[in-house]
Amino acid sequence: MYRNTYIEINIDNLQHNVKEIIKKYPDYKYYFGIVKGNAYGHSDKIAKYLVESGINYLAISSLEEGISLRKDGITTPILCLEPIDIKYLKECIENNITITVHDYEYYKELMKQELKNPLKVHIKIDSGLCRLGLCDGLLVKEVVEGLRKKDNIILEGIFTHFATDGIYDKSWDNQLSKFEELTSEIDLAQIPIVHLGRSQTLLNHKKIPYSNGIRLGIILYGYNTTPKPLPKGFLNYLRKVKRNYYHKKNNISETITDVNIDLKTAFSLYSEVMQVKKIKKGSFVGYGRVYEAQEDMYVAIIPIGYADGFSKRNKGRQIVINNKRYSLIGEINMGMVIAKVDETVHVHDKVTLIGNEIPMREVARYMGTSIYEGSCMLNNWVPRVLKKGDEILEIDEKN
Repeated sequence: MYRNTYIEINIDNLQHNVKEIIKKYPDYKYYFGIVKGNAYGHSDKIAKYLVESGINYLAISSLEEGISLRKDGITTPILCLEPIDIKYLKECIENNITITVHDYEYYKELMKQELKNPLKVHIKIDSGLCRLGLCDGLLVKEVVEGLRKKDNIILEGIFTHFATDGIYDKSWDNQLSKFEELTSEIDLAQIPIVHLGRSQTLLNHKKIPYSNGIRLGIILYGYNTTPKPLPKGFLNYLRKVKRNYYHKKNNISETITDVNIDLKTAFSLYSEVMQVKKIKKGSFVGYGRVYEAQEDMYVAIIPIGYADGFSKRNKGRQIVINNKRYSLIGEINMGMVIAKVDETVHVHDKVTLIGNEIPMREVARYMGTSIYEGSCMLNNWVPRVLKKGDEILEIDEKN
C-alpha cells in the first residue's frame, strides 16, 4: 500500500450483521451470502468471516470469482448466479462451483456432456424480471426430469429473483404467483434448496412456506432498504390513506415496513492530505477554470480520483478532515481532488470520503445513484484493509 488511500472494512460489523439476521430470521436452512462484485466492493476476502458467523452458502456472478474464493481456502458451497460457458464445466467440477441452468438451449448443451465427476446445478426461473431464467412451465418440467436422469448431475436447487420489494406495487405478488405456476408440474419438495428471496424479501414479507433458502445481499453489508415510515402530519396522513386504499384495491399481500433490526455498515473510504496551499482571491482551481476563489483561501490536494472509481459525480460534495466538513471544489481529476479547507488542515491529515461521519447513503444520494453502485464503483486496486477492532487482519491489494 504505497499511498494512504484505502477502503477500510469493519469485520466486526459484518459478523454482527450475519448473527443479527439469523437470530431474527431463524427459519431458513440455507443462508446465501452474496459476495459477487468483489463482495459489493468490500473484498471477497470477507467471505471466510461471513462463513464463521453462520453463512453456509456463497453466491457469485462469474467463475473467476468462484475460483478466487477457492484459492483463498473457502470450502463452503458456492453458487454462480449467472451462466458459465459449457466449455468450462471441468473447472466448475474441479472447484466445486454450482452452476445455474437458465435457458433451454443451455440445458440441451449440458445434457450432451459426458461428465466424469458430479456437478451441482440450480435452475433459474424467470417469474417476471425478464432477465435470466426459464419462463415456460412445460420446459421447466422437462429440464427438471432430464437433469434428474443425467449421470453425475445433482439437481440441488431452484430459484427466482424479484424485481421489486413489493411494498407499493403488485409486481412481487405477480412474480410469486408466476413462479408457482411455472413449477406447478414438478414437486418442489423433491428439490433440496428452494430460494426465491433476497434482502428485501426477508425484511418486507412473511417467509414463503416452501422456501428454505434466502439470499442475503445488501443487508449483509449493513443496509436496511425498507422505506422509512412517513412522518406525522396531515399530508402524510393522506398519503398513508391513499397507499392503504391502493393496497386493498389491488389486493397486494401484507408487507412489513416497521422492521427493527440492528445493522452496522462496514465500508469506509479514507485518504490523506498530500499538500496544503493558500491561494489568492480570483485564482482559478483545477481543469477548465470552473472554480474561482472568491477570497484568499486554503486548498488541500488529496490523492484519489476517477481512475480509482471516485466518480466525477462527487464534484462539489463534502468530505471530512479532523471531524470537520469541507467541500470539494473544481473538477474530479484522474488521480487527485481538491478541497476548500482552512488553516487547521495540514499535510498527512486523514481524510474521510465515506464513513461514519459522511455515510454511504448520503454520498450515493448526492451522486444520484444507489448504495449498491456506491460501494461497487471503487476500483479493486484501491486496497481493502480488513480490520477487527484495532487489529488489521489482512490487506487485499489486487494491483
